[in-house]
Amino acid sequence: MKRLYKSIVPVILSFIIYVTYTGSLRLYDIFTGVLVALIVGILTSSLLVEDWRKSISLRRFSNLVRFALRYFFIDEVKAHLLLIRLSLSPKLDLRPAIVKIPIKTRDDYGITLVSLSITNTPGTVVIDLNKEKGNIYVHWIYAKTTEPEESYKEVSKVFDEYALKIFD
Repeated sequence: MKRLYKSIVPVILSFIIYVTYTGSLRLYDIFTGVLVALIVGILTSSLLVEDWRKSISLRRFSNLVRFALRYFFIDEVKAHLLLIRLSLSPKLDLRPAIVKIPIKTRDDYGITLVSLSITNTPGTVVIDLNKEKGNIYVHWIYAKTTEPEESYKEVSKVFDEYALKIFD
């Protein structure tokens, strides 16, 4: 029974992905989507879900939705505008640096969320991770500072706070 509870979220996510990629809500597609989602969800649930109660928490889900909206509509837009400004300026004012940034989240999924959010944001890329010490190393194309705490506020604070709310 525990395995079925752990399968709830992977099944739902698999179904949503299936329907999104097929782009159809015909009865055939819904039926095959449910079948594929059940198979994928049950097979992967033991790898993806440790505590099924966390995976069905509405509070965590609402934080995930808030994070996604903020990330795509605020953080990504700001980063793109900065790179547009830098690339269109007559004087290429770059300040590249590799900075050490502390992170508070210790959960593997949380670390992955922070790292991918930083890497997907234009102008930054995570190049190394020290999980034991809680540091990530980021190549930052327009480094405003190289101090770890200040870099944390500029680059990863928002992502880290959401990772703690969603995964820890």
